[in-house]
Amino acid sequence: MMLAGKRVVVTGAGGGIGLALVQVLGEAGAHVVACDRDGVAVQADEVVGFDIIDRDQTLQAAGRIAEGPVDVVISNAGGTRVETLEATDPAAIDADMGLNFTGAAVFTRALLPALRARGGAVVFVASVNALAHYGNPAYSAAKAALVAWSRAIATEEARHGVRSNVVAPGSVHTPAWEEREARQPGIFDRVTGLYPMGRLVSPAEVAQAALFLASPMASGITGTVLPVDAGLSAGNRGFCDIIGA
Repeated sequence: MMLAGKRVVVTGAGGGIGLALVQVLGEAGAHVVACDRDGVAVQADEVVGFDIIDRDQTLQAAGRIAEGPVDVVISNAGGTRVETLEATDPAAIDADMGLNFTGAAVFTRALLPALRARGGAVVFVASVNALAHYGNPAYSAAKAALVAWSRAIATEEARHGVRSNVVAPGSVHTPAWEEREARQPGIFDRVTGLYPMGRLVSPAEVAQAALFLASPMASGITGTVLPVDAGLSAGNRGFCDIIGA
């Protein structure tokens, strides 16, 4: 029970990775504070509803949460539907930055005093898109900003005992992939063929990596980015297949 007695805050708790986080953290003994928009179905020890792209709601929610102890914050809320540079207009830039970076930065900064009091940890769920370009330009830029924000916390807050790290998933096998397959038959096989492991990662695998970074097992780790990507960022499998043919 790596997090027994610890109060852990999770944003985006009603999504595919979020639900896995709530389950894995609960199994690790944590008291889970699940955060998502009002009306999103999620079961946890506490549920706090707010929209992370609304600054006032975000700050008010952080204030309510900070009335109790905060040992860990896992910043998971995010997403995009804008795939290409051609489709990335100014509104898409604002939307992706707000959801994937600005909201997370505002929320975690507001909880820093509570984290300092407990010598806590922050884990950001970013993406391999923060490390190289795989489409989704504004989303990628926002996730790269999230990595920089995590490193700022790791550097400046270490004196207060606060650690900060990033999990960077590749494509995650959630129901969204069934929707894509319905729209674009065969896309799943084409995408999985790009991964050295020949598959996507599961939400549980991402959640387990976040649990590790949040736990005492990672007590000497801060400022890092941990890819959970079935080998995608290790190299170009397609290129190797071509030159080895």
